[in-house]
This record gives sequence, C-alpha cells and structure tokens, in this order.
Amino acid sequence: MTVTPTRSLTPAAVPGIPAGFRWGVATSAYQIEGAAAEDGRTPSIWDTYCRVPGAVAGGENGDVACDHYHRMPQDVELLAGLGVDTYRFSLSWPRIQPGGRGPANAKGLDFYRRLTDTLLEAGVTPWVTLYHWDLPQELEDAGGWPARETAYRFAEYAQLAYDALGDRVEHWTTLNEPWCSAMLGYAFGQHAPGRTDLPAALDAVHHLLLGHGLAARAVRDAAGSRPLELGITLNLGTADPETDSDADREACRRADGMGTRLYLDPLVHGRYPADVLADLAAQDIELPVQDGDLEVIATPLDVLGVNFYRGALFSGVTEDGSPTGQDGLPVTRAVERDLPRTAMDWEITPGSLTDLLVRLQRDYGLPTVITENGAAFDDGPVTGGAVHDEERVRYLADHIAAVAAAREQGADVRGYFAWSLMDNFEWAYGYDKRFGIVHVDYATQVRTLKDSALWYRDTVRLTRQAAR
Repeated sequence: MTVTPTRSLTPAAVPGIPAGFRWGVATSAYQIEGAAAEDGRTPSIWDTYCRVPGAVAGGENGDVACDHYHRMPQDVELLAGLGVDTYRFSLSWPRIQPGGRGPANAKGLDFYRRLTDTLLEAGVTPWVTLYHWDLPQELEDAGGWPARETAYRFAEYAQLAYDALGDRVEHWTTLNEPWCSAMLGYAFGQHAPGRTDLPAALDAVHHLLLGHGLAARAVRDAAGSRPLELGITLNLGTADPETDSDADREACRRADGMGTRLYLDPLVHGRYPADVLADLAAQDIELPVQDGDLEVIATPLDVLGVNFYRGALFSGVTEDGSPTGQDGLPVTRAVERDLPRTAMDWEITPGSLTDLLVRLQRDYGLPTVITENGAAFDDGPVTGGAVHDEERVRYLADHIAAVAAAREQGADVRGYFAWSLMDNFEWAYGYDKRFGIVHVDYATQVRTLKDSALWYRDTVRLTRQAAR
C-alpha cells in the first residue's frame, strides 16, 4: 500500500476519521516520572541497568527524567491544551508494589489516583498500561520473566492496581511490547536486564503472555459490571520480501513468525504457530507451556494496541548469496532501502502501517488503537519560544493518513496516540533521542510546544469538527 506523501503541512481535517475516534498522546513511567527513590519506590531493572558501564548512552538514567512526578498537574494542563481526549500512561510496578511482592504502597497509589483525577477533571480519559518494562529488581533477581513465578506476581500487581483505580479507569492495557521485554532484554542484551540467552528469552515470551492472561482474568473478575476495555499492546511491523524468490519469502515467514504470530496466534487463536515451534525446535528450544496455559493466554481481548514505527524488507540470503549463516541456520536478513529515515536510523514507511492494519483485521479480527506512533528527529533549539520540527509534522501527517487509508479498506481502527507527549529518557539512548511533540529542557524542565504539537492540536480539532 502506498500512501501519498503529504503535500502541505497546514493542519486540515483528515478524511475518513469518524466522530468517536480517539485522539491521544502517550508516555511511560520510567521515561518521564523521575523520583526514582521517593515515597517508597524501589529499584526496577532499568535503575540497575543504567548503572552498568556502557549500557546507556552517556551513562544517563531515569532518576529525574522529566520530573513528571512533581510536575504532573502542569503536564496534564499542557496535554489537555492539545485537545486530545485520551492519555496513555504506564504505572510503575516498583512504585505501586515495592519489590514486586506484598501489599500496595499507599503513596505510590496516591500519585496515580491524583493523576487520574486530574485527567478526568480536565476532560481527558486515562488509558492505563500496567507494565512498560520496569520489572522490580527483586523479581529479576529471582529469575525475571524467564521464571514462571513472575507471571503470577504480575497478576497480583495487576489486581492491586485495579482495586485502586478501577473506579476511575475503564481502559486497561496489560503489557507494552512483550517482544522488546523478551528479546531486547533477554536475548540481545540491548535493554534491561541486559541478558543474552535465547532460550531464556523464549521462556520469557511465554511467561509474559501467561502473565498477560492471568492479569486479564484478575482485572475482568475485579471489574464485575463496571465498564472495561481490556487489551495488550504489541510492537508490530510488516515483513516484505526483497524479491519473489523462495528464500526471501521464507525469510519473511520466519520474521513474521517471531515478530507477530508468536504473540497474536496464542492471544487470539489459543495456539502457538506450528511453523515457529518447528523453527525453535531446530535450535533445541521448546516453549515452557503447561496444561491450561494457552486457555489463559487467550482470555478475550476488547482491543489490540498497535505500536508502529516501520516496516521491513527481508532477504533469505547473506550479502554474499549464502542461504545459511555462520550458525548454519537459514538466513533472515533485513535489507536496507534508500528511504527517508528518522534520527533512530529507522526507515519511514507509512504505507506499511496501512498494510499492517488491514492484515490484522483480516487475520485476527480485533478492534485496534494505534497506541504509539512517532519519530525522533534532530530538532533544532528553542528559538523565540518555538521549536520548528517540520520532519515530525510530516511524519505524523503521513501516518495518520495511513490510518485513514486502513479504515477505508475495512480495518476497525478506533484511535491514534502520538508518541510521545514530551521528550524523555529513551532507554539505552539516554536523552540523546527526542520523540516528543513537546520539547523538554532537561536542565530547567521547561516545556515548549513544538510545531508538531500545534499541528497535531489543530488537526485533531478540525477532524473532529468535520466528523460532526
């Protein structure tokens, strides 16, 4: 699917977006809150990982980040001024349940109660994510996500969070991007906790999904007759073959299997894909599935959160033409293309978002919300109270157009949340990469609306007006 590049950056109504479509912004706790050791919060795996020499650019950490913990009312006022109707944020597990076990921390819960109440008073709907990568360090010390027990601890934490906020919050997401938690954290060593153990990473995949199912059941049981929209958020892309060769199409099958179907097939269909299990068996890896697990994992979803940043082109041969790598396994190689890129060196592929959403509708049939979409660029400095970020405006415009195109083709897409509300701690990149539509001066904590924030505000307003 090709999306016509935006001709004008002037805000305008987006055709095909109906009344009732959700417009939002998104953040996560560790990336913005700061107050890492205040009011009973204990360390997460990211607090520990940031102390590993060389793990994070500049040796930076989330101890202060955007100081949102202390500046929350002003931040809510800022986001409400953008005209969005929804704010997706995550709860800090070690702030709510220090150490990952035992009773809730009253001061931690009080912060999220205040945040939720402040949002509701401002006319903004809270959309809670229970887990955005900040596993309590004590649970990692006990085995982390490769250990089955962590799934049960997650369900217990979910119950504590829902008991405190369920009278205020209707929209709940269990996990954010379990692929990243499992693969970047336990296989590739690029995210906390920084382990490089592929079998352990696949154990983590299963236990993350099991934890999702257990938490979903706990929340549904606790909700009773209360309104509830429950989902999970996956980072998803597309896998296209470089050529029509059998090798390239097979490489796409493997990439799609490990990146998409390994998660969505058990979540929706109650089974792991047989071809992926065979691929893993060839590496002497078997998922630690026990009786009843898949039924729990397939607890019904109300919505699927989609985090989209790029599609990819794959080849089934090495650059010198070999169909197998040094490990003797079949090749799955991402092919670089001559396309515009973000500051993360990610290709910009808005048409792939349309393709993805149409495919998800066809294969899985769930309503979707774009829970993250955005881009890091090398923004210029604040000049005269403004930040001119034309590249980000164009990125947002083209991807929102891609969502509208998917809807036109039958995809049940119900919302779009820009990532991110503000510049923040970008994990292993530290503070080097800026995704925000609001600029943050980390020395002074002054927030400045970028041109992209103003464009987004006006686009949301005009689209709403046109849909009435």
